[in-house]
Amino acid sequence: MKFAIQVNASPCQAQAGESAYQFIKAALDMGHAIVRVFFYYDGVYHGFGGCRPPQDAPRPSQRWAELAERHGVDLVLCISAAQRRGLLTAEEASSAGLPPVPAAAGFRIAGLGLWVAACLQADRVIVFRA
Repeated sequence: MKFAIQVNASPCQAQAGESAYQFIKAALDMGHAIVRVFFYYDGVYHGFGGCRPPQDAPRPSQRWAELAERHGVDLVLCISAAQRRGLLTAEEASSAGLPPVPAAAGFRIAGLGLWVAACLQADRVIVFRA
């Protein structure tokens, strides 16, 4: 079975991201495929490269990046949601006169078209939200 996963909640305010992560790990262990993980709304905070949680706190972006590298999972941050929350590529930051806030390793920034494509390719679509 092929799954498209959407994560809509911040890693600091809800369990949605952790639930999605654990679901994906279990699905992959069972031989299922993950077409794409799309981070939308406050879910884009999972992929902010500038986040530095306290040493004893989990590092969501690092865990996601390791999962992506190990299993080839496509991690996509919604460009509109990311821009609204201050994540700016070098090009966007330069044109706005602001410092860049890059995506974390393993993540890429793209539009809703990739989410629609993932939904069309998947057998099931699951949304994790607060």
